[in-house]
Amino acid sequence: MNMPRYFIVIAIVLLLWNLMGLAAFAMQYTADLTELAKSDPVTAQAFAAMPAWVWIAYAIAVGAGTLGAILLLMKKATAASLFLLSLIAVVVQFGYTFLGTDLLAVKGPSVIAFPAFIVVMAVVQLLYARHLVGKAVLR
Repeated sequence: MNMPRYFIVIAIVLLLWNLMGLAAFAMQYTADLTELAKSDPVTAQAFAAMPAWVWIAYAIAVGAGTLGAILLLMKKATAASLFLLSLIAVVVQFGYTFLGTDLLAVKGPSVIAFPAFIVVMAVVQLLYARHLVGKAVLR
């Protein structure tokens, strides 16, 4: 099947989205928690208390998503598998964040909005890649 005309635009948008995720991970992982605590002590405490396995899930989420977007641009079907891995890692990461901490109780329900958007984007990436695999655009 021919590649849809909008394919490149969507693939580039997904790559940029995932690169922003990598940047967010790098900034959060390397954050000066003493400085962060001056403006947002709750988030600083959450980062300080986050177990290594959650940081690993976070790294897998953004790493797999970014590699998936690169492979999508290269028209490789393995992009779908990487997007699935990214989605699973996102769910693990935010599962801990909202079920294993008191962040929701302390900051309120508005704290869910952006993580929910991230989950939606992970699902959209996966569904889009699977759709393209089914249409034989990705091989």
